[in-house]
Amino acid sequence: MAAATFQTQLNRNVRLTHLGALDVIGADAEKFLQGQTSAQVSLANGHFAPLTCFCTPKGRMLANAQILRLSEEHFRLIMSASLVDMLATHLKKFAAFYRTELVSQPTLTFVGASADALPLAKATGVTLPDLPDTQHSNGETLVLRIPGQARWLFCLKDSSHHELSDDDQSRNAWHLEDIRNGIAWLTDAQQDHFLPQMLNWEALGGISFKKGCYTGQEVVARAHFRGQVKKRMVRASVPATTLPSTGDALIDADGKRAGEVVSSAFSEEQHVELLAVVSTKVIEDAPAIFWQDKSVTLCSLPYALERLDPEQLAVNLNA
Repeated sequence: MAAATFQTQLNRNVRLTHLGALDVIGADAEKFLQGQTSAQVSLANGHFAPLTCFCTPKGRMLANAQILRLSEEHFRLIMSASLVDMLATHLKKFAAFYRTELVSQPTLTFVGASADALPLAKATGVTLPDLPDTQHSNGETLVLRIPGQARWLFCLKDSSHHELSDDDQSRNAWHLEDIRNGIAWLTDAQQDHFLPQMLNWEALGGISFKKGCYTGQEVVARAHFRGQVKKRMVRASVPATTLPSTGDALIDADGKRAGEVVSSAFSEEQHVELLAVVSTKVIEDAPAIFWQDKSVTLCSLPYALERLDPEQLAVNLNA
């Protein structure tokens, strides 16, 4: 994809069919979520929308999401559409003890917008938030500022009156920006597979180490404070005309498995860019690694691999 074509595709308002939403509603919604998710739920205040994840008792991620507060007793979790029903079924086992309801939202339309975001905002009567991971809602339309170059995610109840792109190239451009910003969204093929730190979730502010207990918290905290995370997510590129599949192996020069692909997208340089979880030795020693005999080049991430407290992030964003 040539550079000019790539930018044109990115600028379109595109339907993001890979995303879905699960709403948590009720008088005990915040209390319920506090015991299940890695986020300090009170930080989701209708302005700041923290990243979060849900784990097994062994600390493996079932899903990662962004948590938005729509009202005092109404939260929305935005995640991979392939995980919404699974997470709802999982959480309902615990929700029975709380005054709360789990409601999937299959009729919502998610739209990725960049250059054309302002006309869409005006048409829907919503204000574009300026800072990454902040939101604005007018009751009918919800919009979230996404990290990286100017990008917004719209959540529309009714998209019938808006001109939207619905092609794979535009969606690829959106996925590529997620990859370049070092953000991986789990799918149903990856659940119960990674510790949150393996996807750099604490470096993105997706884990609160100051909150109380939640499912999997003990394992996640132990891995962090004892330095037991031996795999990390990296960004990389590879000359290829086909996309690696989720879970594809990265191999070292000796034919040994060095990591696995998490997500991938075509880039304008006729290459594929990807996120992969690899052994920390790959990061430290930088050996030659390959995907299907094609040399893989590691690229820099836009953030440091160190803890980012969501509590401090909230202070900065709410200032």
